[in-house]
Amino acid sequence: MIRTPQGVIGWWRGLVPDQSRPNPSERAGDRAALARLRRCASLAEAMQEPATIALFRQCGATDEKDLVAIALAAAVLAHVRRDRPGERLARQIGPDSPDKPETATLKPLRFRRLLEASEPEECLIVFRRLVALAGGEANVADLSRALFDWPDLHRGPETKRRWIFTYWNAEPAPPATPAKDTAA
Repeated sequence: MIRTPQGVIGWWRGLVPDQSRPNPSERAGDRAALARLRRCASLAEAMQEPATIALFRQCGATDEKDLVAIALAAAVLAHVRRDRPGERLARQIGPDSPDKPETATLKPLRFRRLLEASEPEECLIVFRRLVALAGGEANVADLSRALFDWPDLHRGPETKRRWIFTYWNAEPAPPATPAKDTAA
């Protein structure tokens, strides 16, 4: 199980060009690796990229089965051009309120298709579209967690439920605490 968004963020920052970095050698990023990952038509291609193997190591992954999820993350995150750490991605693309679905960046029908995706190859397509609709801006840590969990049979449904509430800006209320009996 991969649970290290910090490793993913460091990997992503190393690839994406950023002129605001103080060290000139860090400004360029690795445009060639980004371009190769963006062109990958399948996860099998993405798994063979040196940048994906670097992400595998950076995440501290030890199980070769994790390579599929890491390749998915690498191939999708290569399309993110700017990190938005303060906002969850599902909220960023969701409607202003549940009664105004037309205000969503990702319309409800496309959101439903995103939720229905469960196979890693399907996830590659729908999440790349999602990043494109978000204008290449996303919370890298939030997106990487979702990419690691989405196709998983056990963690995927919980992640999808969380995204539904966040998308619709309808976080569940905390459970009510029973009233204390003061007539004792």
